[in-house]
This record gives sequence, structure tokens and C-alpha cells, in this order.
Amino acid sequence: MDWLVELLLGQSIAHALLALSMVAAAGVFLGSLQFRGVSLGVAGVLFSGLAFGHCGFQVHPQVLEFVQEFGLILFVYTIGMQVGPGFVASLRRSGLPLNLLAAAVVGLGVLMTLALIHWGGIDIRVAVGLFAGATTNTPALGAAQQALLNLPQTTPEAAQLPGLGYAVAYPFGILGIILTMGILRRGFAIQPAAEAAEFARQLESSHPKLGTLNIEVRNPSLEGLTVDRVRGLAGPGVVFSRIRKGTEIHVVTGETAVRVGDVLLAVGSPSRLHEVQVLLGEPAEVDLRNLPSKVTTRRVVVTRNRVLGKHLGDLGLEAFGVAVTRVSRAEIEFTPTPSFRLQFADTVLLVGAEEDIGKAADALGDSPRQLNHPQIVPIFVGIALGVLIGSWPVHLGQMPAPVKLGLAGGPLLVALILSRVGRIGPLIYYMPLSANFMLRELGITLFLACVGLRAGDQFLPTLTRGPGLTWMAAAALITLLPILLVGVAARRFGKMNFSSLCGVLSGSMTDPPALAFANSMTGSDAPSIAYATVYPLTMLLRVLSAQLLVLFCAR
Repeated sequence: MDWLVELLLGQSIAHALLALSMVAAAGVFLGSLQFRGVSLGVAGVLFSGLAFGHCGFQVHPQVLEFVQEFGLILFVYTIGMQVGPGFVASLRRSGLPLNLLAAAVVGLGVLMTLALIHWGGIDIRVAVGLFAGATTNTPALGAAQQALLNLPQTTPEAAQLPGLGYAVAYPFGILGIILTMGILRRGFAIQPAAEAAEFARQLESSHPKLGTLNIEVRNPSLEGLTVDRVRGLAGPGVVFSRIRKGTEIHVVTGETAVRVGDVLLAVGSPSRLHEVQVLLGEPAEVDLRNLPSKVTTRRVVVTRNRVLGKHLGDLGLEAFGVAVTRVSRAEIEFTPTPSFRLQFADTVLLVGAEEDIGKAADALGDSPRQLNHPQIVPIFVGIALGVLIGSWPVHLGQMPAPVKLGLAGGPLLVALILSRVGRIGPLIYYMPLSANFMLRELGITLFLACVGLRAGDQFLPTLTRGPGLTWMAAAALITLLPILLVGVAARRFGKMNFSSLCGVLSGSMTDPPALAFANSMTGSDAPSIAYATVYPLTMLLRVLSAQLLVLFCAR
């Protein structure tokens, strides 16, 4: 049985793999347990690691450090790949006020942490862990540990302190946001279901779904004009797909001549369809889609490399005898224009004869199997670029160490950019959702398992005989005060819809359990929209804030 003792207590690679696997499996199970609809989620791995570490399970420090940092890189890189395409759009229109509120929560948390450092006597190495745990932000913990390791006076023991602070602060970090939502709901006598319904009505009016309208041409001034000329008069936002001339139905092209009595099938938002109908004539009594003809429709996936990044108008699809009436990207439908740029995995709706659609589909690729095949080379190229950017030192004034984005911020920033660009040369920066989720969960699980194992032997003594209760109270202040102040201000002065407010508060804390609770409380997925809007900027701000706290306070 010596081999088993060596496997369980030794320092071999097999021991490290066994320990990490046991911690991960037990932690995922612990995180799945629910109490009144609330669970620890992936944070269960952290507490599993603390338990194993307390029981004496040790992994070689260099192995533990490598696995921890690689897990962190996988986690933040896949987050960036997921949210990157919508990052810029989230800052526009209503997204800007929401992001300002989320940034205010981050800023107030930083100020609260600084106050605890300077007037509460809490060590900066512990305070940054409290800051990360109180806001349930694991990449911030990784960024703080990276910044500490860049300081010449940091010892291995000191590098474990942020993990201890994080573990002490995390439980109330989850509960605090849920408690705040309850306080706001009762304080303002809010009816969550009614507010969710109102939010849905507002969303539908601001982002109407595309519809269709059959219009009979009655305007004599349009007699003989080509469809391109009619489009110019109608303005953007409407596409014509079919036309009936007499008893025959044809696919619309730019050169199709319009006559009085023709029936056109238009695609666009309801308001734009009404405006075009006023210009052309009156609603027709027939639906061209239901009349017998050779014209049919088919959804085609864009997968061919040579069309990526090109304008629809430059592809010459009309030469195949087809029309493009809709483009879907990330579950959002767009009315196509000649200047619309195609990206990998876009879905276009083609209208035409079956044979013509087949030729056009071949030109666009239409290989759905490619969507399920992860692009391995771009992943490693992106991670390499992220490590390079994250390791680039920036010297600011008299700071004791240069500022770096680190292994948390660098890959996150690069992923945001690459997922937005979509393609560089032959490399396509697209990651299937299933692959993204798998790598993200693997990364965060490995990271938290390592953090728990490294801090496990000190956690209980700190909590029971050391300053653990003081740290927990300080973390509660970091959690509650910023979101309460911003929540009350947004509701009282901004009259913000409660569904949006819950999404902003959950996103500002990057807290998926809080989002799940908000969705359950409102009876809808409405908070998810605000959550997704503020999540990218909040994640970036928290990673940078954790580093800057370490570097400024270590001067």
C-alpha cells in the first residue's frame, strides 16, 4: 500500500492531478446544492479546496501556480470571446447610462476599500482579497495576486493573503446583492412582475422584430422605376424580396421594374413597413409567400473564408437570382443593406428558386458542422497575444512597480478585440458556445481549486482565532454600501425599471447567482439584458482596479 500513501501524500504529478480532480469534483457537487433557490455555484470549488488544504492535501507550489494561472487565463479569455462582439454596442444609447451606474458601483467599492486600508488598519494584501470576494469577482483576485508577485518584497506567504480575504468575503458577496434587491423591492413597494412586463413593452418598442407586408403599387409616379430607385425613395430599413406581375411571382432584383398593380413583399420593422406602404400604395389582399411558385426561402450559414468581412453588395448574390432579406447574428435580426459586412456564423435568409439558392449557398459556405468545430490555432494565438499584452510594463510616476494588465487583464482585453474583429488573415476568432462554456468552466474550476488548496491551512485559524470576523464585517461594507447607494439613487432619481436595475446591480458585481435570483424574482429574463450590457466594462474595471489598489497602496 506504499504506492497509495505516496499517491495521496507525495509531491508527484499524479498526486497533483488526483488532488485537483478530487477538489474540483467535490466543489462542483457542493456548488450545486441549493438553499432557498440560492447556491454557491462554482465558488463551491473554492471552499472544497479550503477543506482539502486544511486536511493536509498539498501540491507542489510551482505546479499549483502554473495550473492556477492557466486556469485564470482560460476563464478570462473565454469571457472576452463571449461578450466581445456586443461590447461596443453595449456602450451606445441606453447602454451608456447603465454602464455609468455599474462603473459607479466599482468606484465606490474602490473608495470603500481604500477607507478600510487607511482608517480601518486592514493590510492591503488582505484588502484586495476582500475587494474581489465582496464583489464575487475571481479575475480581480487573480489580477491582485499578479500585481503582488510583481512587487519585490512579496513573500510566498504574503501572496496567499488575498486568497484568504477572498474566501472570507465571498459568501456575503453572494448574499449581499440578493439582500439589496429585497431592500429595494420593499422600500419602493415594487411589483417585480409588473415592472418586467413594462420592460418587455419598452424593449419591443425600441427594438421591434422584423415583419413582412404585401403592398400593391398604386402610386403612378413610381411607374417604370427600378426597385433600386424605389429603395432610394423608401429609405433604409426595408428590403423587397418578391414581386407579383400579373399571375407570375419573381425574385426582386435591383433592376426589376415596378408597375402600377404589381404586388411587392416587403421586409422590415412595422413602422418602416407602414411608411413604405404609404409611399407605394395600399396593403394587398394576398400573401405572396402562400401563392404557388418556384420561389422559396432558405436560411444559410456564412462559413466560407473568402466572403468574411465583405459587404453584401460586393458579393453579387443577385447574379444567382436570389435576394437576401434578413441577416441573423447572435440571435439578433438585421435588415440587410449593401454595406452590411458578413461575419463567420452569420445566418442569411435567401429568397429565390431552389436551384439558385443552392448556388448562392455554396458561395457563402453553408456548412453548419463548422460551427461546432472549435478553431484551436486562433485560441492559442489569442492567449499568446494576451500574455504578451498582459506582461507589457507601463511605468507611472513614482509607483514601486510598473502597471501591467497581467494574466487576467491581458487575455481579457485581447479576446474582446479579437472577437470583435472576427478574422485576421486565415485565423477566424469564433468559438462555439459549447466550447466556450466548457473552457470557461474548466478554467475557473482549476483556478479556484488552486486558490483554496494554497490558503486552506490558514483559513479556519484566521476565521476563528485571527481577524477573520473583522475582515468579514469589512467585506460586508464593500458589498452593501456601493450597491445600496447606486440602487437607491437610480430608482429614486432616475426612475429606473426594477428589472434593469437588478440586472445592472448583478452585472456590476459580476454575480451569476444574483442574476439567477433576479430572473426568478421578476419572472422573466429581462434582468439578463442589463447584466450583459454592463458585464464587459465591469469585468475590465474590476481587474484594473484590483491591480491599481495594490500598486498605489504599496508605495
